Parts: sequence; C-alpha cells; structure tokens
Amino acid sequence: MQTQCFDASVAQVSRSFLFVPADSERKLQKADACPADALIVDLEDSVAAARRPRAREMALDFMQGRENAWLRINPLDTEDALADLRAVMPAAPCGICLPKPRGARDSIQLGKLLDVLEQEHDIDAGRTAIMPVATERPEALFSLQDYARGIPRLVALTWGAEDLSTALGASANKDRQGSWLAPYEVARSLVLFAAASAEVTAVDTVFTDFRDSKGLQRFAERARRDGFGGMLAIHPAQIDVINSAMTPSREEIERARHIVALFAASDDAGVVALDGEMIDRPHLVQAQRILQIVDRLEST
Repeated sequence: MQTQCFDASVAQVSRSFLFVPADSERKLQKADACPADALIVDLEDSVAAARRPRAREMALDFMQGRENAWLRINPLDTEDALADLRAVMPAAPCGICLPKPRGARDSIQLGKLLDVLEQEHDIDAGRTAIMPVATERPEALFSLQDYARGIPRLVALTWGAEDLSTALGASANKDRQGSWLAPYEVARSLVLFAAASAEVTAVDTVFTDFRDSKGLQRFAERARRDGFGGMLAIHPAQIDVINSAMTPSREEIERARHIVALFAASDDAGVVALDGEMIDRPHLVQAQRILQIVDRLEST
C-alpha cells in the first residue's frame, strides 16, 4: 500500500515557516502547539555535526504524519545531505528546504534523489516539494533566472542574508535603522523576481530579533506589500504577527472574488473591467492566490 505524502501545494499558500532544531526535544514540543502554517525541522545550521545522527532520528519521529512538516537538510555538496534524506524520507515530509544551493542545478539534482527515495519508501512520485534558500552563496545570485525553467517540485524560493554576508566578509547586513544594506536589498529583490518568473511563492527571510514585535510587524507588512507570500521565522512568538500580516484583508478577498468571477464569465477574455479599472491576467493570478490562502485557512 502506497504512503500518501501530503499535498505539497500547501507551501504555495503558507504564510509562516518556523525553523525548529531537530535535536531539541523542548523546541520540537513547543512547535507542536505553534500556529505556524509550516514547520521546517532543521538538520543544518542549528545542529552541531556530532549531534546529527541523533537529530535525524528525532526528526523522523517528529515528522511522522505531519502534513505541514518540512526538512532542512545540509547543503547538497556535503555528505550529510544524502544521510539526512535517507534517514528522514520515510516520514514523507511535505518538502525539503535546500540550503546554500550553488544554483538551480542543485534543485534539479535534489529532485532526482527524491525520485529514487520516494519510490523506495512507497511515497507518491513527485509529492515532495523543494524550497531553496537561493542566495546564501554569492555565485548563486548570477543564475537565479534558471529557476524559471520549469524545475519539477519547485514550489517556493526564499533567501538568506547571514551566510551571504559571511561569504562577502561584511561586518553588517543592516543599517542602524534595521533596513537591509544595498547588497542584501539586491539579493532580496532578485529572489522576488525569480520566484515570480518561476510562478512559485516568494518567501521572505527571517527577522532575527524575536523580541521586537513592532519591528517584525513592519518587516512582515513590507514583505507582503512587495509581493512575498510567506516569511521564515525563528521563534514561535513571531508566528501570530507574521500570519496576521500575511493574511488578506476582507476588502482584498472581496475584490479577488470579483476578479475571479468576472474572468469566469468572460469567455477567456484577456482583460475585464472592475470599478473603472482594466484588470488583466496577472491580476487574476494574484486573485487566485489570495483565494487559495482563504480556502486553506477555512479548511483548517
């Protein structure tokens, strides 16, 4: 009997992704009660190398039967990556968060590994999603357009500033007001453009000061304003703020329903009119995304 891996499209309407260290029983238990749309069980940065064997066992146990559980493996060009996958794929994770990719080719390679592992563990073929952290290596920024080439399993792109600033030898990645410095604004924008080109969800990076709820709210609201559909988190206390900021307003939902209804009644028209404004296909795509979020929230 085939094991059903949970619908990977959940990533495309997830507002919040909480990182949880795989080797911390206390933090795994706290994550259990957290309202995050998705949990990323982490075997990479938050786990010391010596603890990874035990962390893999804990990740496997925790992720069994969870429809919103992702796994962050170690970088694909390390021996740990395959060990991570082999140990935890029996739990049929919703998706794999891929750190430090050298480019889109790493997602293609990961997809081929998942093809084999899904078959080995009786998981429906193609059901394990991929979300790369696309900017952690400087060279990766020069080929972000490659993600738009129809990569199987790719459902989201996210980015990170910490490893990137280390690679650059920078002393800071934000100014005194907490805004991204120019190199990191470039990286953030490129990921947003790459996700749009690939027609997948753009997920903004973490806000590291989990005690600053007002700063987090500004950060999350700006992310949604700019076009990000979700955001990474490092602490359960951040989730309510992120979910609120990423949830469409009543007015947005009503407008989205009108747009979808107009196109449905217009016999494949490329443009429709709404309140004196010309609405084209990109508006329809955005409206459909908003209603996907609403449908998921209403089903949970």
